[in-house]
Amino acid sequence: MEAKWRWMLITAIAPIAWGSNYAVIGTFLPADSPLWGAVLRALPAGLVLLLIARKLPEGAWWWRALVLGTINMSAFFALVYVASQLLPSSIASMIMAVSPIVMMLFAASMLGERLRALPVAGAAVGLLGVVLMLAAGSTAIDWRGVLASVAAMVLASFGFVLVKRWGSDVSLLPLTAWQLVGGGLVLLPVALLVEGPMPSYDGPAIAALAYVGLFSTALAYLAWFGGLKNLPAGTTGLIGLLNPVTGVVLGTLLAGEVLEGQQALGMGFVLLGILLGQPVILPLVRGVRRRWGRRGASEKGRERRRAPSWRGRSRASRRPSPSRPGAPSR
Repeated sequence: MEAKWRWMLITAIAPIAWGSNYAVIGTFLPADSPLWGAVLRALPAGLVLLLIARKLPEGAWWWRALVLGTINMSAFFALVYVASQLLPSSIASMIMAVSPIVMMLFAASMLGERLRALPVAGAAVGLLGVVLMLAAGSTAIDWRGVLASVAAMVLASFGFVLVKRWGSDVSLLPLTAWQLVGGGLVLLPVALLVEGPMPSYDGPAIAALAYVGLFSTALAYLAWFGGLKNLPAGTTGLIGLLNPVTGVVLGTLLAGEVLEGQQALGMGFVLLGILLGQPVILPLVRGVRRRWGRRGASEKGRERRRAPSWRGRSRASRRPSPSRPGAPSR
């Protein structure tokens, strides 16, 4: 139980960090170079982790690292970068919050994980919260940004489940480093061909890249892949619902976006959905059900003891006794 709580808290670092990305990227980084933004997010972070891990891929992991890096890093980062420039941070992060449901479906088909009632209910409650927050926004929505966010969400959900399927025999640090380096190397020639030489960045942009690379990428993916290794995929996906909550809060604090009452209500539903889907909640629910079941059984037993019973009495004892000779009739 204690280990579950610990991994839940560690995993929560990732969506909180990702939720902050929208405000940081949209405020400090240029909008016309999403591919270079993705390269500079993935490759330096991966090289730092690779220097710490001091381990290169072996065998099938050379091509697996490229596949996972392309799905989880290069394509995902580029799409998130586009969404960050076209959508308010709260809207972009809320669309990404649909990923727990998609992850549960991928995990059921690829890993054989059962669709349990509480996580599914948590995903439904969390999605309701997302809808409430999204419907409350007063800012015009650019549907190109919506499409970019949806594509990023589906790709990441598939890629994360694929990491859980392939990565069980690889330690956490090299698993994360290989994907980041692979994704950055795949995207580097594409960025050169499409966007030309690397753009120049001013001081705030360099600080933003350092924040995104070290905190929102290296540390966040270590926490996230650690959660995938130690928790069910659907449960990990539900913790990802902290992403929109962070996006809404930071969008309100940093970008001047208005937090409406309906959005606050939606945030409450999101937090409830996260709680419902955690494995530590299931033993509590079962304990409450057993307690109520024993209480109901004891009450029924007391009612049976209080109620008159004719089963133990003979038929003769149930018939009225005849009047004795000479007794006055009534």
